[in-house]
Amino acid sequence: MAAYIDDICQAAGLLQQSERIMVIGCSGGGKSTLSRKISQRLDLPYFSMDKEFFWLPGWVKRSKDEERRLIAEVVAGGRWLMDGTGPSTFDLRVPRTQLVVWVRMPRWLCLWGICKRAFFHFGKTRPDMAPGCLERVPDREFLTYIWTFEERFAPLVVAGLDKHGPEVPVFQLKSRRDVNRLLDLLGAPA
Repeated sequence: MAAYIDDICQAAGLLQQSERIMVIGCSGGGKSTLSRKISQRLDLPYFSMDKEFFWLPGWVKRSKDEERRLIAEVVAGGRWLMDGTGPSTFDLRVPRTQLVVWVRMPRWLCLWGICKRAFFHFGKTRPDMAPGCLERVPDREFLTYIWTFEERFAPLVVAGLDKHGPEVPVFQLKSRRDVNRLLDLLGAPA
């Protein structure tokens, strides 16, 4: 079983010592925004899985082999912060990770985040997406994914963390207040 941490001060201390961090969670929960802020505060190279590995311009999905090769190259490095859940690559990422931050917001907040993102970035490429992947109105399939994330996908995340990183500390953020507190504990950007 993964090594879950409950104390936010302990998590902030571990973050400050870590050089390889995964930020995971449901779409719309704020993991990309949090990832960018943590990477700035800790001066860590930031990698968005959507932008760097998953998507090619125009919403073309990269091949799994190429995706895994690119991820393996990054995780072999000494310093990184990777934003993205993708349990199918936990075998590559989790063993090299020093800390997992799981942004585990309520589904209504994730849905709100997706709607807000679509409104502000509609027709444009958002910062953590591959060039040419213009933001669009979320479809039913995507909204269903968010609505059912805890029931259908969180168990896969838990199983992957348990299997590939039983000693890796995992800290869960379940409210915006906790996110803000964590960032306050980390201090100003470097």
